[in-house]
Amino acid sequence: MRGLFSTVVVLLVALMIVTTEAGKNKREKGKEAKGGATECAEWRYGSCVPNNGDCGVGVREGTCNDQMRKLKCKVPCNWKKEFGADCKYKFGSWGECDTATGSKNRSGTLKKALYDAECQPTIQVSKPCPAKTKTKAKGKKGRGKEN
Repeated sequence: MRGLFSTVVVLLVALMIVTTEAGKNKREKGKEAKGGATECAEWRYGSCVPNNGDCGVGVREGTCNDQMRKLKCKVPCNWKKEFGADCKYKFGSWGECDTATGSKNRSGTLKKALYDAECQPTIQVSKPCPAKTKTKAKGKKGRGKEN
């Protein structure tokens, strides 16, 4: 009985050693693959291309020499197509309504360009003027008695 118990213990220890070594080999292979991909210093990334429609989760492709890499990305659904989702601007306040065009304007200066995107240093955006609503004088509602 003792011989069987010691054999089982030895087999368990051997199994633990083998699985530990296998795990180390997988980690080292992963590091080599990542290390080979990061040797290149001049990665160039394209714009984020949504999987469905014109916004949402998508893929951005990067190239460096003969290597290619795909990164997951997300295009916000409220982005302005004119200047792209990778260009971040700081905007001033909206100007007065131009009655000739029926729109308001404001300008933005480039704050950050993600993934080396080509962005304009300043941009001009516009939106329609709000429709003027007439304010109605609300009468007081009586409670039960009329005088």
